[in-house]
Amino acid sequence: MSQNQFHDHDHQGCIASALTAAEARCATEGLRLTAQRKRVLEILLEEHRALGAYDILARLSAEGQNAQPPVAYRALDFLVSHGFAHRIERLNAYIACTLPNEGAHMPAFMICRNCDMVAETGRPEAELGLVSEAKNLGFAVERSSVELEGLCPACREARP
Repeated sequence: MSQNQFHDHDHQGCIASALTAAEARCATEGLRLTAQRKRVLEILLEEHRALGAYDILARLSAEGQNAQPPVAYRALDFLVSHGFAHRIERLNAYIACTLPNEGAHMPAFMICRNCDMVAETGRPEAELGLVSEAKNLGFAVERSSVELEGLCPACREARP
């Protein structure tokens, strides 16, 4: 299953759905979605581009909030460890999970090398194959991330 961030969609609905899912999971699992953690998640949800910790700090600072690096990193650690956000290794940045109702999943990210727009997919077929192969080798998968680099539709159309 995939939510295609490369095309028009109900972005406000996308944000509201992800926030509702995060709040519901936190309530069910007894997790503390503090105001700071929630705001960092909202910032990540506002764009489909990955943001670095210092981008997030700049936004918090512009809003008059506490913008010390530990604040952002603690919030990001919480969000990533509970599956509300993902770390994009190639960009050394973070993106909100666009599949919050999927639970634990092994995401794949399509990253535009021109505009850094990122789309996420849950890649169930690839997951099953990789997990099966790992299991055959006696390896227990704990976390996985696949990053595909290329051009998004908008950047492909803009090329001469």
